Amino acid sequence: MAVFVNRARFLLTYRSDFKRAMTATRPYCSSSPSGRQRVNGVDLYYEQTGGGKHALLLLPGAIGSTRTDFGPQLKSLNKERFTVIGWDPRGYGRSRPPDRDFPLDFFERDAKDGVDLMKALGFGKFSLLGWSDGGVTALIAAARYPDLINRIVVWGANAFITQHDLQIYEGVRDISKWSARMRQPFEEMYGAETFAKMWGAWVDGFTQFARRPEGSVCIEHLPLIRCPTLIIHGEKDPIVPNSHAQFLTKHIKGSRLHLMPEGKHNLHLRYAEEFNKLAEDFLEDGAIH
Repeated sequence: MAVFVNRARFLLTYRSDFKRAMTATRPYCSSSPSGRQRVNGVDLYYEQTGGGKHALLLLPGAIGSTRTDFGPQLKSLNKERFTVIGWDPRGYGRSRPPDRDFPLDFFERDAKDGVDLMKALGFGKFSLLGWSDGGVTALIAAARYPDLINRIVVWGANAFITQHDLQIYEGVRDISKWSARMRQPFEEMYGAETFAKMWGAWVDGFTQFARRPEGSVCIEHLPLIRCPTLIIHGEKDPIVPNSHAQFLTKHIKGSRLHLMPEGKHNLHLRYAEEFNKLAEDFLEDGAIH
């Protein structure tokens, strides 16, 4: 019981860090060129920066958006080498309506939406940077659309769910137990009632994978990934244990694993300069000429 309580507290601490990072990035992101593109029946919101030949799509985490999740990347990734696209998946952020739902194939749906958005914006081949849920989406996209994906960088992602993972998610289901400060950024984006409903739906949507064989979220896709893959993992991540990063590395052929000793779940926000350098160096190996 003590272990369970401590893990839940760690997750709530992450939400507090997430809130501070989101507040810090808002002023920059609001000035990025932005728009909406009709994709698969939904108007998807996106922001674009840079003018390089190598196109990148940023994939946010659970209930996240380009504004909350990727300010340091939109601001500081090399604008001469990269064209960076941040987007809000359907039902998240500014890509509403529709209301977000979580059928068993919601990651596959997000992967198709993201790929089709890039195609609609005129990008024939591109790389993916995916955080947490967005990391799962990136893995699935790389497996299903190999001719379109140049390289991928993922962090905070897991290919399966364990019983221990279920305890973590169930421990933070009830947002009334969160502090007001932790709820604030989500309630500002969605409204208190919608946020509570959406968060509960996300917990249900993610934990449903525990009923699949091996608790698979995307295990079956990993052997199909053939593009260069960088897995970054924070060794102090309280949400996604190191074993998940090791599993991805073992099952994605030719993938690289980089461990950040002080990194937590939001390592790209907390250690943005180090993260951006890692991503740029990896992506430069696959520059499009």
